[in-house]
Amino acid sequence: MAESTLPSCCLIVRAYNEEEHIGKLLAGVMEQTVRPEEIVLVDSGSTDATLAIASRFPTTVLSIQPEEFTFGRSLNVGCRQASADILVIVSAHVFPVYPDWLERLLSAFKDPDIAVAYGRQRGDGNTRFSEHQIFAKLYPPISNPSQEHPFCNNANAAVRRSLWEAHPYDEDLPGLEDLEWAMWAIGQGKKVAYVAEAEIVHLHNESFRQVYNRYRREAIGLKRIRPDETFRLVDFLRLIVSNVVSDMAHALMERRLLKVMGEIIWFRFAQLWGTYRGFAHQGGLSRQLKQAFYYPRGLHRAQGAMPERSLQPIDYAQAMEQHGPRKERD
Repeated sequence: MAESTLPSCCLIVRAYNEEEHIGKLLAGVMEQTVRPEEIVLVDSGSTDATLAIASRFPTTVLSIQPEEFTFGRSLNVGCRQASADILVIVSAHVFPVYPDWLERLLSAFKDPDIAVAYGRQRGDGNTRFSEHQIFAKLYPPISNPSQEHPFCNNANAAVRRSLWEAHPYDEDLPGLEDLEWAMWAIGQGKKVAYVAEAEIVHLHNESFRQVYNRYRREAIGLKRIRPDETFRLVDFLRLIVSNVVSDMAHALMERRLLKVMGEIIWFRFAQLWGTYRGFAHQGGLSRQLKQAFYYPRGLHRAQGAMPERSLQPIDYAQAMEQHGPRKERD
């Protein structure tokens, strides 16, 4: 697609102590067939080399205090800085797989009714086995230009600036600000698009406590979005059994069961116990939301494979040499 036919965009990156990953993300952005008009890094008090690494790239750095941080507040700070038509949002610990990642994500906005488009996510060799299963379930290899549900994820997404101006992200939510925003947009008659070709690697290598805290936070966010919903002890018991069995079946098919069995058990316990603790309120959780967030991946194979691409993936060894270390030597 010719660059002139695409809307203008600004890239907004949320970061906190991301020295291990931020350079690779920004190098990958520099390799894109379409460049953002501006890269805005919203830093919430990094004490490592995150900002020094970011300074090697054409970034605008905005800072908020750690005690002021919420995902919504961080994004709103970055969005207010941007002036482009489309606001592309990524986490600092992701990196694009192909040089047309941004072009593919922006192409969804040819449809004037699209409010938010989000791309595929997958892990790497260090990703927990159960996290791979979550990625495979939530981010299939087939695109969907008009979803019937509001799921999306701001680790790899883009929204129309005009709609964000009408409805900024909820700064009081501890998580799932992207879901709340998409629900609002659908309520305005707009649509959500999933773009499988806009693929990134999302790096999660979390401890038990980090997994527990992530899912507890998201459950609290979902509870606030849908006040009448909860996640009961019986849900925890049923879903931990079904998810562990499903993951082990997939691991057995991949001949990795003995290697990852213990990790599967602790990851799913942390995920679902965190969910239970976050949802420890009255009410009932809708089956649709349970299916989307908590039910295990089916035992069938993925819904087809990613189509063969004529485009080669980004060579990150070369990209980092070109866009990172060279600037440091200048």
